[in-house]
Amino acid sequence: MTATDSPIIQASNLGVRFRRNRGARRSFKDLLSGGSRRRAPSEFWALRDVSFSVHAGEAIGVVGRNGQGKSTLLKLVAGVLLPDEGRVTVHGGVAPLIEITGGFVGDLTVRDNLNLTAGLHGLSRAEIAARFDDIIDFAGAADVLDTPYKHLSSGMQVRVAFSLISQLDEPVLLVDEVLAVGDRAFREKCYRRIDALLAEGKTLFLVSHNERDLRRFCARGLYLDRGALRLDGPIDEVLKRYNADHPA
Repeated sequence: MTATDSPIIQASNLGVRFRRNRGARRSFKDLLSGGSRRRAPSEFWALRDVSFSVHAGEAIGVVGRNGQGKSTLLKLVAGVLLPDEGRVTVHGGVAPLIEITGGFVGDLTVRDNLNLTAGLHGLSRAEIAARFDDIIDFAGAADVLDTPYKHLSSGMQVRVAFSLISQLDEPVLLVDEVLAVGDRAFREKCYRRIDALLAEGKTLFLVSHNERDLRRFCARGLYLDRGALRLDGPIDEVLKRYNADHPA
């Protein structure tokens, strides 16, 4: 689908810094000495100087090895992580499906999680009630409605989370690796739902190591390596560069 001329996401010089050895042991000398003698925690930049813009209706594939900043980038777009440098602006809400749970609360039942998460994304009680049966049917979760979310299998967690998140009215959908979990039949249902959302003009960020999925949904790619944006371009060119840098 052709993207509109209006940017929906603008990232400028994004930087996120983490501490590597926050729990490292200290010697008695370190503990009893002055601050100047104590070892400062080792810091590293998960992302640094990352800039890009996204237009409404684009489907972006985020490519890179594990630990190179892909999930960190999605958390910045989702607003659950704040940058240490730069800024990211999102014109509209975000439906995040990140790290399987999508923000679900483990001790709450499936029913309570659906009501809570949908409400946090702005759906009214009437809207939640109107969509509830469709969400449950899509996930095949009728038998686990009153089961705590943490007691579900990882596959069922994905089913429930994807079913709800893909029913939200937010213009941006973030999907991080979760399509790799679950059976083939359910993945095909997810693929058809994503196709429908893109046809409606939704914007997609997809983190995946599956090149077939990336090529199916995404026309554009962002290649992250060591926290830097190495290439922003057509998905085929991005995958070619990534595979050249990291041959199997």
